[in-house]
Amino acid sequence: MKILSINDTKFETLRFTGTASFGKRRKKTHTLCVRCGRCSFHLQKSRCTSCGFPSSRIRKYNWSVKAIRRKTTGTGRMRYLRHVAVRFKYRGRSKKEESFVIVSSFEPLSFQLQASALWVGYEY
Repeated sequence: MKILSINDTKFETLRFTGTASFGKRRKKTHTLCVRCGRCSFHLQKSRCTSCGFPSSRIRKYNWSVKAIRRKTTGTGRMRYLRHVAVRFKYRGRSKKEESFVIVSSFEPLSFQLQASALWVGYEY
């Protein structure tokens, strides 16, 4: 009968790293991220695997188009951006005042473009 040593190649096959080893996993590696809310913040690395926190830039790669689609603008509440288009449409006037505003058609189109550009802040 041969005694197996550590340097023997057969000793490598006798390690038990299968199902029994998975039951011994008790430590938490990831916890909730402050920025994205997912359970992806690595405790030892102090880095979120989902959004890249504490980096100021959001983690985003072009090789994962689906992940970008899930996290892009419009998938959340859009608390501010939701109202920007409406405010641009009425340009500082309320919706009630809009029905009484008469746009004079005798002014040339270039003047109307300049007037609207001044409100927005562009220069023509």
